[in-house]
Amino acid sequence: MLNIYVSNLPYRLSNEELRDIFAAYGEVSRVKIVKDKDTNRSKGFGFVEMPNDDEGKRAISELNDKDVGGRALRVNEARPRE
Repeated sequence: MLNIYVSNLPYRLSNEELRDIFAAYGEVSRVKIVKDKDTNRSKGFGFVEMPNDDEGKRAISELNDKDVGGRALRVNEARPRE
């Protein structure tokens, strides 16, 4: 399971839209855009889990710096929580 960190997301992007972007590269098991607890607005970053490491790594390399909604995505493998 590859956990992918995605930042610089357009604030109006939905979980479903983010899933669709990554689904072009393979199976997506989970998508979570992080939201502010008080306002419920996107914080502009999130996580995507892909069960196949090769598909996930291809998605990372091809989606990093890709323009989505006028913003260049930053995509890399998520680091484990410490």
